[in-house]
Amino acid sequence: MRRLVIGGSGALALLTLVLVLVAPRATAGDTIREYWIAAVPMTWNVAPNQRNAIEHERFTRAQTTMRTVVYRAFTKDFEQPIPNAPGNQGLQGPLIKASVGDRIVVHFRNLDSFTNKPHSMHFHGVRYGMGSDGAYIPGFSGPGAVVKPGQEFTYRLTAEPGSAGVWPYHDHSTSMTDSIAGGMYGALSIAAPGERPPDREFVVFLSTHLEFMTINGRAFVGNTPVFRAKVGELVQWDVLTLGDDFHTFHVHGHRWLAPDGTPTDTRVLGPAESFRVRWVEDVPGTWLYHCHVESHMMNGMIGIYRVTP
Repeated sequence: MRRLVIGGSGALALLTLVLVLVAPRATAGDTIREYWIAAVPMTWNVAPNQRNAIEHERFTRAQTTMRTVVYRAFTKDFEQPIPNAPGNQGLQGPLIKASVGDRIVVHFRNLDSFTNKPHSMHFHGVRYGMGSDGAYIPGFSGPGAVVKPGQEFTYRLTAEPGSAGVWPYHDHSTSMTDSIAGGMYGALSIAAPGERPPDREFVVFLSTHLEFMTINGRAFVGNTPVFRAKVGELVQWDVLTLGDDFHTFHVHGHRWLAPDGTPTDTRVLGPAESFRVRWVEDVPGTWLYHCHVESHMMNGMIGIYRVTP
């Protein structure tokens, strides 16, 4: 199996990381990436078909359904909601995309009419002033750390050379624990200078909800995302995790290079870790992708990847 790959933890690869450490601080360019994102209540079913297709286990709707609050994208000035992009379907928020040197402006509105709690947005992997940290620190943090229902805040970020890669964002307000358990998180995808955009980009968030192990908030084949690609396409997998568990990401029939250049087909992630891998697809078929912690896989953290000629 031939692979044109880049793999790294957050940034692109070990060599890139070493070079970035001695590079000068990036100067923000003229490109501004602007997003409107709100915290909105919704009802979410972790396993809509109520079954474990592999072990033939059945569940009730009460076991698989929760009322929660999540991030959702809107058009300018919050005029109307926007569905998540293909490859980013699920409970998680919109995929924030930028390139190194870009400035990222995120307008956040708290529309939580379910819990009526404050929320925020905290971003990994990018540069920002303390006012845009989004993390509650008693006696020190500002309004961006506790955005109350009905209120708004604008976060201002910069994608530096060390930002290239994939990173999580999540609520870091006083509501953080319940918010993350409910799926209030998303991903940033930062391209390196001159980097070719992938033909397909897949977001894979590994997390626990309602005691199920989920991918993008779904559990078990038939509910988890089905990712699709064609032979010859450049595909990029954005793999992230939040919560208390360690996971091992694995795609059947495929390998990639670890940061030290070693071929691998499984990567360990701890809480809040993230990485991406890329390859030019050359293996048609219907493949499994999953966490290779066996109990996690059999409790829902498994899905299908379909490659056509």
